[in-house]
Amino acid sequence: MVHHLYHGKKEIILVGTAHVSKESTELVTSIIEKEKPDTVCVELCPSRYQSIRQKNKWQETDIIKVIKEKKAFLLLTNLLLASFQKRIAEKLDVKPGEEMIRAIETGEAIGAEIHLADRDIRITLSRIWRIMGLWDKLKLIFQIFLSFGNIDDIHEEDIERMKQEDILQTLLADIEKSLPILKNILIDERDQYLSQKIKTAHGNKIVAVVGAGHVPGIKKYLNTDIDIEVLEKLPAKKKVTGFLKWIMPIGILALFIFGFFSGGSHSGGRMITWWIIANGVLAGLGALIALAHPLTILSSILAAPITSLNPMIAAGWVSGLVEAFSRKPKVKDLENLPADILSIKGFWKNKVTRILLVVVFTNLGSSLGTMVAIPLMVKLL
Repeated sequence: MVHHLYHGKKEIILVGTAHVSKESTELVTSIIEKEKPDTVCVELCPSRYQSIRQKNKWQETDIIKVIKEKKAFLLLTNLLLASFQKRIAEKLDVKPGEEMIRAIETGEAIGAEIHLADRDIRITLSRIWRIMGLWDKLKLIFQIFLSFGNIDDIHEEDIERMKQEDILQTLLADIEKSLPILKNILIDERDQYLSQKIKTAHGNKIVAVVGAGHVPGIKKYLNTDIDIEVLEKLPAKKKVTGFLKWIMPIGILALFIFGFFSGGSHSGGRMITWWIIANGVLAGLGALIALAHPLTILSSILAAPITSLNPMIAAGWVSGLVEAFSRKPKVKDLENLPADILSIKGFWKNKVTRILLVVVFTNLGSSLGTMVAIPLMVKLL
């Protein structure tokens, strides 16, 4: 799918590709060699570009830094997406992102400038995570893991659909139905971003290689000025969210106090007991599901009732750090990461991904524990 577009004095050859198609790879090569553009734009962000060009980039991962910077979920999701794309590519006997790799190599061969046109995947994922509630987050993680078992059942019609969709959009299809704003973040915002980056690239002749699903949007926004700085920012947390972040712990403490005053030490003590059990057990269960070290499971049980009352600390951060020190990842874990993420078993076996699972599942367990504990405590009033 090739479109010849014009923006001012610039000629833009927009090549819509299928991320899982050998034909797209051959098309990209022939178009770039034929047109000899000044610049080749590719639907990659710097982090995805580095993962393609620097095969040993995983060996530089500082898992402690990831946990402290609250990026465990982002890294885990990124690895899950990479796994999904790799497994689809293997099923179809193509390399993941081969059309982008070929576009870069062919562009460099003819002396064209390479321009990364996509928004950073971490920003896109962060914007998605920011707007999702607990239930949607649970559905997201479950759906991504469920996709592992579904890949072997993919039929020809599914492949044809994937050729017209973004990988992220394919994975989040079911959640998108209940949370329509996801489409705005996944597709519409990136269409705007890609359009702006492509038309502002250097040179008078530009070949832009993008997924076929983005072509209509890029054409739509080509003559619209887009402020990409706005699209690169995380949306500000709503005042209500910030208020609830603090008011909920205060409210829970108020429940404890009210329980002691209205029902005496017996009622207040039972409320505290339910709080500790609900938070500790479900956080510990989350760590157990991640096959955490016994000390990690214990730390999650002990930390959750306390961290749930402190909006600045999460139980998963505590358990993740304990897991990292209890089972410190070795060089071979980082070296094996690209292979291990190709299976569910590999995610649990590799010490790096297991730490990420511990952080995410402990946090989810603790959040569920809070939701379970509050109504139980209210009943005691």
